[in-house]
Amino acid sequence: MKNSRSGEKIKLTSIDKLLGVVNEESAMEIEINAISPFKAHPFKVIDDEKMEDLINSVKEKGVLTPVLIRTVGENRYEMISGHRRMYAAHKAGLTTIPAIVRDFSDDEAVIAMVDANIQREELLPSEKAFAYKMKLNAMKRQAGRPSKNNACQTGTNFRSDQELGEQVGESARSVQRYIRLTELIPELLDMVDEKKLQFTVAVEISYIDKEMQKWVYEYIRDNGFIKPNQIAVLRKRMEDENVGHNYMISIFNNCIAPKKRERKVTLPERKLKNYFPPDYTQEQVEEIIVSLLEEWRKELQIE
Repeated sequence: MKNSRSGEKIKLTSIDKLLGVVNEESAMEIEINAISPFKAHPFKVIDDEKMEDLINSVKEKGVLTPVLIRTVGENRYEMISGHRRMYAAHKAGLTTIPAIVRDFSDDEAVIAMVDANIQREELLPSEKAFAYKMKLNAMKRQAGRPSKNNACQTGTNFRSDQELGEQVGESARSVQRYIRLTELIPELLDMVDEKKLQFTVAVEISYIDKEMQKWVYEYIRDNGFIKPNQIAVLRKRMEDENVGHNYMISIFNNCIAPKKRERKVTLPERKLKNYFPPDYTQEQVEEIIVSLLEEWRKELQIE
């Protein structure tokens, strides 16, 4: 999706500044087995070429940048920032990893986790969707604001989604639309990530109940596409009628304009010889026929 603030720098607080980490601070070596992934971590750790490069780098040089963790029990920790580094370290055969331990509340941990990861390039729509949702909810709880999307504070304070948008370089509307994707069933969300389903269409589908979303997914899977007007008509019908599976298919099919049949006219030689000399070529015959049809069209005033 196009950034509504093109050219404006994304205003993200550095993780070091956010946490009060100073450059001179030393990290501790923590057992990898003692660190759990962040609960509902929205950023995917994928075994791709970049991960292979990271694993090879860790094998050669170790983990150069400490991960960020918090204490969640006796000798137990939760990862805040560094899931990819920890995965690479584990794959490289390391048993410990350099880490900075910080004391965070749940909401502080969510905000720090999202801020540290949202700066990555090439984030998937699903990653942004759940990250924005997690941070927005944490921001609202921290600010003591009500959870309604349209609730505003008086004075100079932004609405939470506006505030988040300022931080990540998105409009408040874009933040809301990304968060809508969290209402999709996993199969449809995967289609968005794989660019098999348009972002804007996916947002509209997110307002449909989960059972019907399954039917929509099956339709896209079987037909290879879904058009915006098909979802628009479906949602409109659902306001006034009880739409079942077969009815939904009928609605979708009726939204597709039938292809115009190509008209092909063939004139046999026995008919043409009555009007053209035998030495006329096919091109000459066609040219005369077309010119006569043009005259006929003008006489009838056919547009």
